[in-house]
Order: sequence, then C-alpha cells, then structure tokens
Amino acid sequence: MKAVKAAPLAAIGLLFILALNLSLGAEAACNPVELSPCLTSFTSKAPPSAQCCAKLHEQEPCFCQYIHNPAFAPYISNPEAKTVMRVCNVSYPKC
Repeated sequence: MKAVKAAPLAAIGLLFILALNLSLGAEAACNPVELSPCLTSFTSKAPPSAQCCAKLHEQEPCFCQYIHNPAFAPYISNPEAKTVMRVCNVSYPKC
C-alpha cells in the first residue's frame, strides 16, 4: 500500500527535477560568442548577415544578462546594435 502512494510522489519529484534541468539548460544556452557573426554590424554600419539575424533571435532571451555584464554591454547597448536588432526584427530588451 505504501509503495502505491510513493509512486505518485516519485513521479512529481522526477517532473520537478526535469523542469529544473530544463530551466538551467536554457540559461546555459546564453553564450555571447554566438553573436560573433554580428560583431562587424555592431561596431560599424555594415548590414547584418542572415546568420547574424538568426543568432540574435536565438540569443534574444539572454540580452538582459549581456546588458548587465560590463564586458558585453557596450556591444549590445550601442546605437548600431539597436539598428541591427531592428533590421533583424528582434526587440531590444527592457531590462
């Protein structure tokens, strides 16, 4: 009888662990190096490539993290980067 009651609790615990791993995995996907195809466009008036736009869309959930990092903020916060995001149809974050 106790084994029957423990099974639903074990299932709930397993689901919790899986959800936690998925959320941690999403954070691990934030890698500013992935935006390297955009570097030229972020630092000059060069139009963004299709690869740059694709990477911006992939990394969009990470922008606030990058903006709060002094090493990356100058690249994400500059006017050229905002123009590139607009051209690529990526919203500039409101952090």
